[in-house]
Amino acid sequence: MVATALVWVGSGWLEESAENLAAYYGLPAVVQGSVVVAVGSSFPELASVVFAALAGAFDIGIGAVVGSAIFNVLVIPSLSGLAADDDLSASRAIVYKEAQFYMLAVSALVVTLALAVIYAPIPGTTLDGELTRPLAMIPLLLYGLYLFIQWQDVSDANQPGDADISAARAWGTLAAGLLVILVAVEQLVHSVESLGQTFGVPEFLLGVTVVAAATSLPDTLVSVQSAREGNGATSLGNVFGSNTFDLLVAVPVGVLIVGAVPVNFAVAVPMFAVLTLATIALFTALRTDLSLTTIESVALLAGYALFVVWVVLETLGVTAVIKSV
Repeated sequence: MVATALVWVGSGWLEESAENLAAYYGLPAVVQGSVVVAVGSSFPELASVVFAALAGAFDIGIGAVVGSAIFNVLVIPSLSGLAADDDLSASRAIVYKEAQFYMLAVSALVVTLALAVIYAPIPGTTLDGELTRPLAMIPLLLYGLYLFIQWQDVSDANQPGDADISAARAWGTLAAGLLVILVAVEQLVHSVESLGQTFGVPEFLLGVTVVAAATSLPDTLVSVQSAREGNGATSLGNVFGSNTFDLLVAVPVGVLIVGAVPVNFAVAVPMFAVLTLATIALFTALRTDLSLTTIESVALLAGYALFVVWVVLETLGVTAVIKSV
């Protein structure tokens, strides 16, 4: 509870500084939500991957990333849609740029994991491989392309910045928020690892549920607040931008730090299949009239409830879709 509270406090500082920096440098709303705010609110996921990798529990880290991505796609838009005064408005930039590039990010990470199994298999296994540093560069390079596209949009917008904002203070608040989150997430990962060892719960499933929900708090708060203020572009941009960062940066960074990590393809593929279905559901809902209605919000929320039920059934052994759990 203490670690989660610290994540919330540190993320609040992070979000405030990120928004001030975006205003100071004159970034468009979509870019602000999908890059500046998204990267800030995704720092808990990045920290969880790094600390999990250093602790030899990489399954918790990657589980947190995938679980957080599913949470972001189904729960955050739902709560934002319910919090908005009217239907949560989207835009063509959100639907045709952010959402579709995010789908590309999901595909790229699945391909990267498949390459790990093909070119760096672990002896004595059939669907296990090592995710190495060269392979981790693939999603990182794709994120570089994403930043280039966003930079082009900023150049095209040519939006003036707010000179009244203190950039030095915003950068200082950003650094303080990052430090608090680092301390909190390190404690959170250690606690979850101990919980898994005590009760025999698989690390990946703990990451998908407990760690994912805790690290997604910042994204939730930012998107819901933006929706209440009538800024659907920032709210939804944060969702897709956070997930894109998590998949293309958070996972590879953990690999670059430790050198190589084992990956169980039999565990990863079913979870990514759920993530893909969740993304398609959100994309379909947003494309209809470029908005998210109350009914659609409730349907997405129900979808996440079904996902949690399935995870519990997998943990109890009632279902066996994830073969190694």
